[in-house]
Amino acid sequence: MSFLHAVVTCDAYLSLPHLGQIALVAPLQVLTGFAMWCTWCIGHDAGHGTISKSREHGGTINRIVGEVCHSAICLTPFVPWRLSHRKHHLNHNHLERDYSHQWYVREESDDLHPLIGLAHSTRMLLFPFLYFFYLVAGVPDGGHVFFYGRMWDGHSPREKADAYASVIVSFVTAGALWHSMGTSDFAVVCMGPWMVMSFWLFMVTYLQHHSSDGRLYTDDTFTFERGAFETVDRDYGTWVNRMSHHMMDGHVVHHLFFTKVPHYRLEAATAALREGMTERGLGHMYKRVDTPDYSQEIVRQFHDNWFFIDEDRVVR
Repeated sequence: MSFLHAVVTCDAYLSLPHLGQIALVAPLQVLTGFAMWCTWCIGHDAGHGTISKSREHGGTINRIVGEVCHSAICLTPFVPWRLSHRKHHLNHNHLERDYSHQWYVREESDDLHPLIGLAHSTRMLLFPFLYFFYLVAGVPDGGHVFFYGRMWDGHSPREKADAYASVIVSFVTAGALWHSMGTSDFAVVCMGPWMVMSFWLFMVTYLQHHSSDGRLYTDDTFTFERGAFETVDRDYGTWVNRMSHHMMDGHVVHHLFFTKVPHYRLEAATAALREGMTERGLGHMYKRVDTPDYSQEIVRQFHDNWFFIDEDRVVR
């Protein structure tokens, strides 16, 4: 990000015509946004407590790493995200209780609330801003900046105080950057890459939980293990997988052992999981999809399916 700021403030850049500036800065925004996504993956581990397992200092270390990676660098308040993300892991692929995903049965689409129907009809226009809506508007879990919605039910005053502290870190960081750069440079240097990061985050999350044969469960049929094996490992290509800390191609084992396996063990743990399940005749339960055209795949999937699932894929 500092390199990008140096570029947009140098005389050579400022002397270019507007289209020339866009052509120069756009690739740098994409690379910076991807680097932010990779940093977000480290903060994700901190949210699960797997950066440090120290009994004495682990909680503090994970909190510091999470605040730096998420609240400061990625402008995503760490503690609110950690609380909602844990609920997602405990309810993955539950029709009603899964966090980060609001599922709708396709055959019941005629009965959707008018606002939900509007969101569906304008889905491709809203697509670039979905992570922003998730954090600020609280759709579907509750606000991560302003605290309301189902994710805040049952949390203690101490947890809410910690959450407010994360929000303050994000606001102070954003305010300091805006003050030092000015509005236009802040938009180019910070918000442009943030939108790229949010695209990666939404794309990876969506594709890991949507597949052609994915199933959902209800209170009568849901178990933690069933939900975990409906998530999907996706291969985006060797170097993208590595730079993203195997967040995509090690996702199934992550859901099975989300408080146990850190990102730097996901590749080995996934290989062991696949080998062990194959030896036991259970290899069919594990899902892996090669997705080298990931940017096209997310557009196709989101356009065709949105958050709908067919009734025959809901195990009641």
